[in-house]
Amino acid sequence: MRLPEFFLFNQSTRRVYREMINPVLNLLVRMGISPNAVTTAGCVLSVLAGLIFSTGNFFLGGLTVALAGTCDILDGQLSRQTGQSSRFGAFYDSCLDRLSEAFILMGLAWYFAGGPALFWSPHTGHPDGYSPLTVMFIILAITGSFLTSYVRARAEAAGVTCTIGRMQRTERFVLLLVASALGSVPVAGVLLMKISLAVFAVLTNITAIHRIIYVGKTFLREKPLDAGRDNQK
Repeated sequence: MRLPEFFLFNQSTRRVYREMINPVLNLLVRMGISPNAVTTAGCVLSVLAGLIFSTGNFFLGGLTVALAGTCDILDGQLSRQTGQSSRFGAFYDSCLDRLSEAFILMGLAWYFAGGPALFWSPHTGHPDGYSPLTVMFIILAITGSFLTSYVRARAEAAGVTCTIGRMQRTERFVLLLVASALGSVPVAGVLLMKISLAVFAVLTNITAIHRIIYVGKTFLREKPLDAGRDNQK
């Protein structure tokens, strides 16, 4: 399934954005900041974004997500530029990526579940956002996001490269930014955010299913092995 171009963080856009954040990268190099520290900062910002989203402040939440996404780009660039790439760094980054997405979406789930604001919010006491259906879509979005990454990890552990599908991590971040911008529109913002989260849930799960089918077809083309089925979970 081909998504509209504005949903995609394509190679051209990546290159332009990396050039924009090069001064920050160079500053981190001069300061001797480790890639793992940047990864941790990105996760902390994601937790903060989730807290902000829980208040219904979609615009500020989106800005915080943008900062977290920048950290996600910087840690990889920093590790390559400083020669600090490591297996642990890649493992640590992958684990915190999952936590980051979960916290952001949990914040949105809290808001749409009608939870009281954890701190002051201009939306406190307004039931406009209450929507069990939207909470269900958020749960599906978390499932689809995690499953997309899990299928890739399991496939690569079995020797199959699986990077297909439009809704990879960067695209998911971009879609969250688009959703945050739409959610900030006066009057119709909450409705637009609900629609965006439904789209997010559908597309992430389509990507996961696409990967499952691709890996399944790859395995079926192979000769059967004598060893028994791996039931490890």
